[in-house]
Amino acid sequence: MFFFKEALRGLRRSTAPALAAMLTVLITALVLGVFIPIVQATMGAASDVRDRVVVDIYVAEGASPAERESAQRAIERTANVRSVEFISKDEALARAREKNPRAFREGSELLGSNPLPASFRIVPDDPTKVGQVVDRLAPKGPEGAREPQLTAIDEVRYREEDTQQILSVTGLVTVVTGGLALLLVVASVALIANTIRLSIFARRREVEVMRLVGATNWFIRWPFMIEGVIVGFTGVALAVVLLTAAKESVLEPLSDRWAFLAAPDTIAYPLLVGLLVLAGVAVSAAGSGLTLRRFLKV
Repeated sequence: MFFFKEALRGLRRSTAPALAAMLTVLITALVLGVFIPIVQATMGAASDVRDRVVVDIYVAEGASPAERESAQRAIERTANVRSVEFISKDEALARAREKNPRAFREGSELLGSNPLPASFRIVPDDPTKVGQVVDRLAPKGPEGAREPQLTAIDEVRYREEDTQQILSVTGLVTVVTGGLALLLVVASVALIANTIRLSIFARRREVEVMRLVGATNWFIRWPFMIEGVIVGFTGVALAVVLLTAAKESVLEPLSDRWAFLAAPDTIAYPLLVGLLVLAGVAVSAAGSGLTLRRFLKV
């Protein structure tokens, strides 16, 4: 209780530095509270795009049900295969009609039968290694053409050029977004720590006097660390109030109109608030305690 009272007394004596530190925590928490969900939504969107990398394996027209089942088991045992979906001729036609009803209705009428083959759709565990799956199932022959290794397979396709573009773009987005997030976190910690350092520097004479009269290091350090906790918590609390107001008054009404604002894969808001509070308090307290070390050496 004594240290807490001393911390409050110290805050009253140095209102301007404490206010500057609190505003720094407030602004930093606001930026992080907005940027963290944006980073998560961006990386989640990139991951969703990468999950669209698939391999289509077309079943030979004369393949028997036993050969087809054998081929499916062999594909499922192939390394880097997450899932295998069998698409029958009728299902392939139904999907094609759903995408382009007019063209496939007229095409079916002209041909008099279903022109689409049955197929397997493979989703790889690691999209960057999808080429290895294709090479195992249908390696390239001497002339460069792919030769399926299973009798029930007629052709293997995975749109190599489009796949490489997807992987390169999403990989760049992930690296850039992750780098920006790391830089923002480091800058935020440094900004809060430096602001608290300036606040304590303004009171260095007080620390030196206490040290000269025989006060122990931790006796001097505890009030300053409690001040840091109070400043950090107050700044984050104000930021949470502003973020909550913006979320309920702006973001939620807009998310009903524009689905991309809903961001279902982002961090839960209570968890985000908890992280901001924990980070703000921890950085402020640690900044106060670590900064005092240089002034405790008298």
